Amino acid sequence: MKNYTISVNGKVYDVTVEEGEGALVSSAPKAAPKAAPKAEAAKPAASAGSGSVKIEAGAAGKVFKIEANVGASVKKGDTVIILEAMKMEIPMVAPQDGTVASVDVAVGDSVEAGTVLATLN
Repeated sequence: MKNYTISVNGKVYDVTVEEGEGALVSSAPKAAPKAAPKAEAAKPAASAGSGSVKIEAGAAGKVFKIEANVGASVKKGDTVIILEAMKMEIPMVAPQDGTVASVDVAVGDSVEAGTVLATLN
């Protein structure tokens, strides 16, 4: 077990790290922040591996809804994922006909422009 002190956005945390499979990380802030940092949700694993055609975020935002799951057939222009940015819903569409090979995000995830959201075969 190792102890570290880290600073994130001006907030100082004492962190204890245990080594091994399924490592456990715990932290306690030295000074209570106004809002506790949110834990990021685990990304869903790709079921059939990544496809060759990428669907990327056109803007930074949050994943609002997933319209097509792994294995679904989609046509060019079909909505696969909907992002929310600046209170607008932005559909991320299939660039060509295909089958959804992976969905690499979950509802509520924050993404940057260019992030791969899903892939098609």
